[in-house]
Amino acid sequence: MVREQRLDPEVEVLWDDFHAQVNVPSEQLRQWLLTRGSGEEAFGPDPDLNLPEPGRQILRVLTKRKVDLTPEDIEVMRDAIDRIQSLVDARPPRGNADDEWRHSLLDLGHDILVER
Repeated sequence: MVREQRLDPEVEVLWDDFHAQVNVPSEQLRQWLLTRGSGEEAFGPDPDLNLPEPGRQILRVLTKRKVDLTPEDIEVMRDAIDRIQSLVDARPPRGNADDEWRHSLLDLGHDILVER
């Protein structure tokens, strides 16, 4: 018999908001972070441990089920939503053509070119 676990309604809303803002699939985010973290001095013996933050934390949350979220995961989700929204609100004059701005969003798992 499978027992349904109930989550805090606030966590349910946060989960939906997080997945709306973090619109890059986990494997695509992982590849992006590996690319961003690459370079002569970027990788240590275990590349997964050297993925850029907070992207690595976001990637970890993307691999979880709602019922497995920890308080730290919930904080990562809130932080990611806030960071993404701040960057979107601070859209530069060149918009999507501004690579630094777009890459900052991609580091957080948000591709501005993906329509909602």
